[in-house]
Amino acid sequence: MFSFNTFLPAFISFALTVLLCPIFIPILHKMKFGQFVREEGPESHLKKAGTPTMGGIVILAVFSAVGFAYVIHEPELFPVVLLTTGFGFIGFLDDYIKLARKRSLGLKAWQKLGLQIIVTAVFAYIIIHDYPDMMNIVIPFSAGKGVWKLGFLFIPFVFITVLGTVNGANFTDGLDGLATTVTLIISMFFAILSVKVGSNHSHTAMIMTGILLGFLIFNTYPAKVFMGDTGSLAFRRFCSSRSIYAKSTFIYNYSCLCISCRNTVSNASGKLL
Repeated sequence: MFSFNTFLPAFISFALTVLLCPIFIPILHKMKFGQFVREEGPESHLKKAGTPTMGGIVILAVFSAVGFAYVIHEPELFPVVLLTTGFGFIGFLDDYIKLARKRSLGLKAWQKLGLQIIVTAVFAYIIIHDYPDMMNIVIPFSAGKGVWKLGFLFIPFVFITVLGTVNGANFTDGLDGLATTVTLIISMFFAILSVKVGSNHSHTAMIMTGILLGFLIFNTYPAKVFMGDTGSLAFRRFCSSRSIYAKSTFIYNYSCLCISCRNTVSNASGKLL
């Protein structure tokens, strides 16, 4: 059940995020790493131009540092940390190209997809080779009794889960606090689920929950910083990897579809629904 050790990763990651953001945001201002807003978007979004982006670097740094520290004692957490960090790095490259070239598009589509396929393939290989029990998923509404043993179908299933939902957080980033709050709910769900089933896997979810709470202080209206693709790609891959660990990918994929539709409408209207 819940104990001090359960919440300790959240406390540590929250403190580090709150400490690093005030240091990092002025650096982004000085380097003129501001948000670029597409002209075809709502006029209300144009005022967000110039708001520092790439705040996801803090998110990625804290998650990697605290996550790998826990991996030393709990090696089964490594695939989650690897996938989250790998996609965060892809997001970093995308953000850097946008800002260096002063445009709203970074990596080309084939470049981003190619890198995502490589990281996903490594993640799938580690799961299949070291943690074959995670190749099974629980069928929803079966009270945990219905388990689908995917076997070789696990490979395409992982790619659908990871790559098929990859843009869910990208659509939400850009409105103050939207991507952060949506991912916070998912992260807390996985933390509670892990604790309830008696799994130590709650540590990565608690780490992300602490980071999100800390980042939200600087991302709520009026946002002082946006996470950029560095943070949004890392967030979504964290969620997809956690769903695989929790054997709840059916629920996760369905929720991603609903959230993406909702937040696409929110971004289009310029209002948080």
